[in-house]
Amino acid sequence: MTHDAPRDVWLPLPPDGIDGLPEGPNYLFYDGGDDGTQPFPGDPADCAVYVVPYLKRQSVKVRPLPLMRNLRVVQTLSAGVDDITGHLSDLPAGVSLCNARGVHEASTAELAVALTLASLRGIPGFVRAQQEGRWQSRFHPALADRSVLIVGYGSIGAAIEDRLAPFELARVVRVARSARTTERGPVHPIAELPALLPDADVVILSTPLTEATRGLVGKDFLARMKEGALLVNVARGAVVDTDALLGALEGGRITAALDVVDPEPLPADHPLWHAPGVLISPHVGGPTSAFLPRAERLLVDQLGRYVNREPLRNVVLTTGAASD
Repeated sequence: MTHDAPRDVWLPLPPDGIDGLPEGPNYLFYDGGDDGTQPFPGDPADCAVYVVPYLKRQSVKVRPLPLMRNLRVVQTLSAGVDDITGHLSDLPAGVSLCNARGVHEASTAELAVALTLASLRGIPGFVRAQQEGRWQSRFHPALADRSVLIVGYGSIGAAIEDRLAPFELARVVRVARSARTTERGPVHPIAELPALLPDADVVILSTPLTEATRGLVGKDFLARMKEGALLVNVARGAVVDTDALLGALEGGRITAALDVVDPEPLPADHPLWHAPGVLISPHVGGPTSAFLPRAERLLVDQLGRYVNREPLRNVVLTTGAASD
């Protein structure tokens, strides 16, 4: 950093609690506050690196962006950056937008497997029976010998497959934006989904939310799923057309386990709460005990790279670039 360059770094974690932050920047704490009205910790025009508050409403996350005229880096603590990409016009040219790759893989993959097992093995029914004092024994499908289709084979998709490995699956089929080959086998392009869906017993969504994936799981997608298949969503709620999903659930064709929904949070009177064959968790794929140590390691490394003018990690895009 040059002497007259902006030096402020806004962190949503107390700076004095993070060991190893590099010297040089002026670290300021800002997490938006519980109601989104926390005063700015300094002049937004002096902010060089903005680490976006985690688990806050979008309006809280983007509130200071129009005033950050000298910003260099926006670092999210979420795997997705869709809350920010809709506000790129508020940013000056040359800002690096970075995601939190490496932070959420472990906990999100754990939840994907937990939701899959809980739904297949009927855990919600056991909980309800326990509350009513009923001994309810019945046959349930196992994960063993099933075919699992992972839609969105980035770092989280790969972490999900890592955790599925011991379950004696019949096969795992991987889908991403474009075809490639991994050590575990081929990754199919998303264009091949229509041909792959009818053979999958479990479809796990771990794709980022982009214009290409918004509403990806609609009527045609759901109609191509195998009768009795399970849809697991740990991606973003808007990847799924909620009305289409409701139709498929109410018709009994499929079941679903959802950590994310659209709208979110789901209103108390929304019919999805009571749709047959659905298990809903309240977007808890990331916020676990695994989050803080991994987030702190990412910030220390990323800020060290920034201070030393080394290439940043996890750059999703740079504002003003041709691809924007």
